[in-house]
Amino acid sequence: MKEPCATILLVEDHVATRAFLVDNLTADGYEVLEADCSCDAERMIASEFPDMAILDLALPDRDGLELLREVRQSDRVAGRLDPDLPILVLSGRATELDCLRGFRHGCDDYVTKPFSYSELQARVASLLRRGRRRPGPGRLRIGPLELDPLARQVWLNGREVKLSKKEYALLRALAGDPTRVFTREELLRGVWGYRSMGITRTLDSHASRLRRKLSAGDERFVVNVWGVGYRLVDGTLP
Repeated sequence: MKEPCATILLVEDHVATRAFLVDNLTADGYEVLEADCSCDAERMIASEFPDMAILDLALPDRDGLELLREVRQSDRVAGRLDPDLPILVLSGRATELDCLRGFRHGCDDYVTKPFSYSELQARVASLLRRGRRRPGPGRLRIGPLELDPLARQVWLNGREVKLSKKEYALLRALAGDPTRVFTREELLRGVWGYRSMGITRTLDSHASRLRRKLSAGDERFVVNVWGVGYRLVDGTLP
């Protein structure tokens, strides 16, 4: 039984296997995102918010186990990757030791190649059901501002505020520890994945748009701490 409307990230560099899975998963009612390397997969996890991932391990740019470990070790608040993302490994590494390595790195299921599609689809459906039953964080409230981390929705004074994915990710990071000042380096690394800070206006431009969208009369929420970074307040700052 398929799970309608679920989005699956398929990380597979073998063209024929990827095409086969895309065709069949799409026919079963899933929305499928495609990545043929870990770099693209990491970007899509951070920006597209898939419901689960199917991960090959033999990727051209690095071992899939490294990506798996990075996802699991990501910070739940400020990190740009969801550490609770359900991940099914689909790999030609078929020994018992290979399977154990996959589970030790944090995969939720492990299927070896060659594989039966009907079995794979059943495992996918099972993971999606388990993921939806998994308890998640409740709604966050900061004064009249409310966030639902599971639905990725935001309300201000009961009115829904439409945010881009990066605007939401920035707000979610700040809301994880209200009133704390997050440095520019923390936010650029956690939300955008920058390894080197350099000179960029990305954070400032997103913070400016977020501040405008959350403006309601005299209320202020996103505050620039000069020379340091940003923090979130409850809207009553004078």
